[in-house]
Amino acid sequence: MDILTKIIEHKRKEVEERKSLYPVKLLGRSIYFKTTTVSLKKYILRPDRSGIIAEFKTKSPSKGDINPNADVKKISVEYMQAGASALSILTDKEFFGGSALNLTKAREYNYCPILQKDFIIDEYQIFEAKSIGADAILLIAACLTKTQIENLAKQANSLGLEILYEIHDEQELDKINDFVDIVGVNNRNLKTFEVDIQQSICISNAIPEKFLKISESGIKSVDDIIELKKAGFKGFLMGENFMKTGNPGKACKNFIKQLSIKEKNN
Repeated sequence: MDILTKIIEHKRKEVEERKSLYPVKLLGRSIYFKTTTVSLKKYILRPDRSGIIAEFKTKSPSKGDINPNADVKKISVEYMQAGASALSILTDKEFFGGSALNLTKAREYNYCPILQKDFIIDEYQIFEAKSIGADAILLIAACLTKTQIENLAKQANSLGLEILYEIHDEQELDKINDFVDIVGVNNRNLKTFEVDIQQSICISNAIPEKFLKISESGIKSVDDIIELKKAGFKGFLMGENFMKTGNPGKACKNFIKQLSIKEKNN
């Protein structure tokens, strides 16, 4: 059984348990259902920002613990002060060490777009995302049918949430729909967890122009981002590169500073 299949099997059980404990009616009492969301798409395009979606991730199936004692409040604030365009917060606990509480904490201390990073397979999770303060959700082509993607995206849009539609190859573009706001190319193979940014570059021209393009995973250097920008990418999801250091916020700040210097000199 590959990693993605294992994650989805566990997620189905997890969602059913949460449905019984926290029905949608209860989720609807959250203050975030009355709060206007912040546009991830607009923030990525802001000229005063870097285009980087800085991720808070403490663990992964391929690397194990990355930064298990990290403070989401401190790091999320430092990410935004460094010039990141948005935050990505892992909420999957079993495989990525995340939590809904981490996202809500980040929401309390930051006025910026927050992407909930999880494996969404059920409409219930859309209501959860809204209830914890997310502005955008991830829909992964590899674990959803075309009909599921459309239904989930439509439901999310009705709650004011934007959609990051994640693909791994050109064929998965066949499942795209008009409720999607952003297309992300994941450079990590979710079955083997091997990473290569050339995945984004190869797929770039096949993505319809009306969608904002971002590249996810495996971005390690300023040169990687410059190369991806040349291929038409506007956003860059980075987590492990920062989180594996002793000071993720500082690592993000230094990276963005180096990017700015290199772009001015080119």
